[in-house]
Amino acid sequence: MVAVFFVYFALASIVAGVLTVALKNPVHCGLALLALLLHVSGFFVLLNAEFLWAVQVIVYAGAILVLYLFVLMLLNLKTDERYFHSSYLYFLGPAVLGSFYVLLLLLRSPYGGAKGDAPAVAVLQDGDTYAVGIKLFSDYLLQFEIVGVFLLGAIVGAIVLAKTPKPMDAGKD
Repeated sequence: MVAVFFVYFALASIVAGVLTVALKNPVHCGLALLALLLHVSGFFVLLNAEFLWAVQVIVYAGAILVLYLFVLMLLNLKTDERYFHSSYLYFLGPAVLGSFYVLLLLLRSPYGGAKGDAPAVAVLQDGDTYAVGIKLFSDYLLQFEIVGVFLLGAIVGAIVLAKTPKPMDAGKD
């Protein structure tokens, strides 16, 4: 039964990922991204990682996607459709080559089948949420803070880009 759900989540994730990139309307791309994130969260349920499932749904499918759609609507993007999505065949060759390259990297990865260094007894005793928190805030605290600063910079940049310049009054006394 797990294999059936895995195949469903895999195929739905692939289709949603392709639609995220291929659709013309940015809001439709955001909805396809939502479908992708929810199907990826299904993989965490299959792996018995309920905490990661909740994080995926709340943080990514909830907060990040809402922020993405908010910025899209704030910027009010208007593009000329004849210049975009008209020559998809130019991207087919590099996409196929890139897919083969990623597959080759995955097959030759030295991390294939690597397990974490947390003992299974500690995870079972304290819970996986506690183990993730201890690992995140001890070994990866600097990276966690750097990502926070980058996200803050991205939000400030989006606000600066979204501001419309006000016309200057030449006849002002």
